[in-house]
Amino acid sequence: MTTTTTNGTVTSADGTTIHYHRLGRGPGLVILHGAMQTGRSQLELAQALAGDFTCYLPDRRGRGGSGPAGPAYGLQREVEDLDAVLRATGAPYALGVSSGAIITLHTARVQPALRKVVIFEPPLDVHGSHSTGWLPRLDRELAEGRISAALVTGMRAGRMGPPIMRAIPRPLMERLTSSMVKSQERAVAGVEPALREPTFGELAPTLHEDLHLVAETAGDLEAYRSVRAEVLLVGGARSAAYLRAALGELQRVLPRARRVTLPGLDHNATSNAARRGRPEPVAEVVRRFLSET
Repeated sequence: MTTTTTNGTVTSADGTTIHYHRLGRGPGLVILHGAMQTGRSQLELAQALAGDFTCYLPDRRGRGGSGPAGPAYGLQREVEDLDAVLRATGAPYALGVSSGAIITLHTARVQPALRKVVIFEPPLDVHGSHSTGWLPRLDRELAEGRISAALVTGMRAGRMGPPIMRAIPRPLMERLTSSMVKSQERAVAGVEPALREPTFGELAPTLHEDLHLVAETAGDLEAYRSVRAEVLLVGGARSAAYLRAALGELQRVLPRARRVTLPGLDHNATSNAARRGRPEPVAEVVRRFLSET
């Protein structure tokens, strides 16, 4: 399905420009991406929903067409960015993916105009389930320009991919990752930057910000009791155990939440097909939830 996409910008509280893509018709839905992504990373999900909703796909700060993360980066800046998009567009709905789901949950605490929220697998640190102790290693590898090493560190910390990948010796895993990055770079060579997703190599430095969010919100579970919006918690049956456990804990504390587990899907489900996503099943449960009166 192809849908005409237009671009817009808003100015966040600290003056940072936040760029977004817009497509579809109907009530507004802001879809906030996660780590190693930009707004376009959920374009096919937005296309699947565009017949019923006007979808807004922001580039989080430091990514895509938005301004830099800035020296005072933290959860508050991200919440202000999402709040600026919600206010400018008047969207009553939001969908947060992974680290974007953490931002969406905290924005729902302070933005009463949000009527319904969809939360897809936030990597919450619940009782030490998602340690951020690997941040110094990640920062060192990024500072040394060892992008493949940093990507492996991030992937293993996030427990992404099948268990067999974590059994592969690290030097071999780094070589395989380097080949993947180079293959991506060749695939997008010559493509208009505005029409493609950045490669993993280009997005690797943003891993620091996403880990910062996980560390900053560790132990925050009870704070989500103040969320008054209706919440749909969505996850894949094949996702990492700590992601499934986080959804279970959120279901316990959120006042108005229900949960859906999608069989056969994992943490990539909301992404475009080129990134091993399967957005159509996600779109179906989102459409059903947001369309209920």
